[in-house]
Amino acid sequence: DETGALVVTMDSLVSRVVSADQLETAAGTTRADSLFRVEWTELLPLLGTETVPSWSPVSTAEEVATLADDVESGAPAPALAVLEAIGGEGDDAALDLATRVLEAVQCWLDGPGLEETRLAVVTRGAVPAGGEKTVTDPAGSAVWGLVRAAQAENPDRILLIDTDPARATEATQATDPAHSPEEAAEAAATDPAMTAGTTPVEAAVTALGVALAGGEPQVAVRGGVLSVPRLVRAGVQGTGPDTAFGPEGTVLVSGAGSLGGLVARHLVSRHGVRHLVLASRRGPDAEGAQELAAELTGLGAAVEVVACDVSDRAQVEALLAAVPDAHPLRGVIHTAGVLDAGVIGALTPERLARVFAPKVDAVRHLDELTRDLDLDAFVVYSSVSAVFMGAGSGSYAAANAYLDGLMAARRAAGLPGLSLAWGLWEQTSGMAANTDELTRSRMNRRGGLQAITPAEGMELFDAAVRSGQAQLVPAKLDLASLRTRATDGGEVPPLLRGLVRAGRQTAHTASVGDQGKALSERLAALPAAEQAELLLDVVRDQVAAVLGHSATFRIDANQGLFEVGFDSLTSIELRNRLRDLTERKLPPHLVFDHPTAASLAGYLHRLVCGEQAAPPVAGPVAVSV
Repeated sequence: DETGALVVTMDSLVSRVVSADQLETAAGTTRADSLFRVEWTELLPLLGTETVPSWSPVSTAEEVATLADDVESGAPAPALAVLEAIGGEGDDAALDLATRVLEAVQCWLDGPGLEETRLAVVTRGAVPAGGEKTVTDPAGSAVWGLVRAAQAENPDRILLIDTDPARATEATQATDPAHSPEEAAEAAATDPAMTAGTTPVEAAVTALGVALAGGEPQVAVRGGVLSVPRLVRAGVQGTGPDTAFGPEGTVLVSGAGSLGGLVARHLVSRHGVRHLVLASRRGPDAEGAQELAAELTGLGAAVEVVACDVSDRAQVEALLAAVPDAHPLRGVIHTAGVLDAGVIGALTPERLARVFAPKVDAVRHLDELTRDLDLDAFVVYSSVSAVFMGAGSGSYAAANAYLDGLMAARRAAGLPGLSLAWGLWEQTSGMAANTDELTRSRMNRRGGLQAITPAEGMELFDAAVRSGQAQLVPAKLDLASLRTRATDGGEVPPLLRGLVRAGRQTAHTASVGDQGKALSERLAALPAAEQAELLLDVVRDQVAAVLGHSATFRIDANQGLFEVGFDSLTSIELRNRLRDLTERKLPPHLVFDHPTAASLAGYLHRLVCGEQAAPPVAGPVAVSV
């Protein structure tokens, strides 16, 4: 191994011939087990479902702050606040909308007095639900990615509702004074929201009673029918041609990192592509770019490595204009992106803009500037964080969700478009290498995600390209561990409830409630000093669980949690766990204000048992991992 120690000795090694059919069967297993799609499943009303008793509209952070101030001043808190998030016009529509929603959500999560009020974020035509699977507002899709991350970090605080898509031509006719009243009336008659006599917000509020009763954090409304997202196996066997890339056309690969290099090699060696343009900000000066070009040239391809900032429209125009007529552009594969880890409360408009540039801006330019070209493929690399597991990466989830929405819009327009929401990659360089071990452990524990090897990734790429779908999720999921977790009362993300049926939210809620009741009963039966010791043990157990350690792990009571690997996201996870166990409201910055196990236990003791609580013993304890 890396230390020079002997790992294995071998007396003999026997190999056997493996046929091409056997290899294809093995690859087919990978495709069947690791390629998913999001299916919108009808949500039937539960018996006893009630309408939302009271709700207040909010549209900005300022209005959220005003609502919080009113509640603090004695006004009754509404059961629900509704934030409409519909994209506008202009190049920065997605960024502007995401920024407004981000600031409102941040204010909401910090607002005193609103802990028992839900925030419902309402979009229109942002997800491909319903029979037509149409997306008319990719800016709203970005909001879904952002708010999904906020939901993962703050369970039971925020809802997402998507209402019927606007029909672009009809909506324009209905609101443009240049059209006659007769044309406007005809347009209104075919718009689902107008037909129902409701605005998108009113349509959403009507559906919220069903969503709340069913414990569903995300709902789409189409023609009055509610549906919820569920991850299902894609069932892709390769419905299209063996390859979407011919030898005579040019394929543009934007992004020269490890994933861009991987797919470029695959295009040449597997698909027979002979004309490639590799575009990145640094072009030939990018690390490994010249070596990659030489390798591809050796495989028989003509390769041009170009410096191009694809977030700059003028540079993209020049890039496309330089493609020779003899080998016209036939494919676009966009792999570029910037990771930016940070919980919702830490994000800023500037951080959003930094992540949006190589994703949202770049793909929007490529989309608009190639619409008149005869493309065979338009593939973008998205992320599973846009679909679920986005906690701690809200800006990245938002940018990738925009790509998902835009590809659905392209498909609906009859254009090629495929968004691949990749899971974890087994990579040692580039963006894939920036996911630390703690994050990988958390993603595996909560979502069952395992790393995809490069070979598996390219098999999934091929199957996805042949599928004819607008969005697929290539990801390795450890469903067995998730089922075990669900059987033991653990929570399973709602998106996975179609794959892990034991993981119902109601069962989890009952389990958490029982734990909270058991803890309160145990505390009530103990003297103050023993109460303190019990709470210290509870805190230590939850610290170990958050860090992914075994139950025997014990942190020194006075050791700083941030010294043993805690960050903003794990702090929120610990806060949520302790909130469920104590059945008490806990502040968002709990761990930052009490950064040791002893301090946390002392705070919980005073909160749960009263001001007379004795401090816990804070002596060191041996660690066994």
